[in-house]
Amino acid sequence: MNLLDIYKELKSDIQFIEDELSHSLDTSQAVLQESSVHLLHAGGKRIRPVFVLLGGKNGEYNLERLKHVAVALELIHMATLVHDDVIDHADTRRGQLTVKAKWDNRVAMYAGDYILAKSIEIICKLKDARIHHILAKSINEVCLGEIEQIRSLYNWDQNHRTYFLRIKRKTALLMAVCCQLGGLACDVSEKQSKALYYFGYYVGMAFQITDDILDFTGTEKQLGKPAGSDLLQGNITLPVLEAFKQGDTRQLVIKEMEQPKPDMPYVIKLIKKSGGIDQAKQVAQKYLAKARQALEALENSRSKEMFLKITQFIEKRDF
Repeated sequence: MNLLDIYKELKSDIQFIEDELSHSLDTSQAVLQESSVHLLHAGGKRIRPVFVLLGGKNGEYNLERLKHVAVALELIHMATLVHDDVIDHADTRRGQLTVKAKWDNRVAMYAGDYILAKSIEIICKLKDARIHHILAKSINEVCLGEIEQIRSLYNWDQNHRTYFLRIKRKTALLMAVCCQLGGLACDVSEKQSKALYYFGYYVGMAFQITDDILDFTGTEKQLGKPAGSDLLQGNITLPVLEAFKQGDTRQLVIKEMEQPKPDMPYVIKLIKKSGGIDQAKQVAQKYLAKARQALEALENSRSKEMFLKITQFIEKRDF
């Protein structure tokens, strides 16, 4: 199963959102225009806009209202990626040069700021104080998550709680808000709004954990970067934390990672052998089970089946 199969039902609406995304970044400033749309043209799963659309299907579906939410939230996601690449000194993303690599750090930072500003301008077209409040609070949390990630780099003593809070802010929160705001833009009930939020949150946690697993199990072609890149950049993720439960594995991994040029195939082998990958998969499964449970509150939902298929995709995801 892949996302193309899941998205067939929404094909025309997704293309409409894609076109709106392209138009949203138009500016007469050439360098800002080129750098801002660079990541957009690199593609992406667009799972956040899809969550917005599916959230809207639980109310009075209105694509003209939903486009403002979908575009704004995807732009926020893009802005964080542009800024992340500067912080991580990343030269490639999705197999293409990053904005900071193709231009420089200054252009990348301003491009990220511009994209974020455009997202706020677009969401303001919806005259709903609830949506503005939720989005503002979410951006604040995302920023806290980014700072926490920087503080946690190469911190071999961090615990599971720190990791889960970090990925909540970095990934899960935005997915939760996509589902919730898609619903609110189409006048869902308070009960439905809450269910949509928790579905997106639990799926987002599982999605990020799966991403962290794939960093060790995927190929460079699949990932668009060498396997183990997250750990090489100092990001200690769930597979590593689970592997560290074995004291000898912890010592061997840290010893190798503190070398000037760590042998990443060796480190990856250690983490796999320790059972860290399998343990992380079990945690992701638990979050997916909670996501499916959250869907039970969506009575007469036109998106429940599609949401279930997304959980199945994440469960079997191998790229």
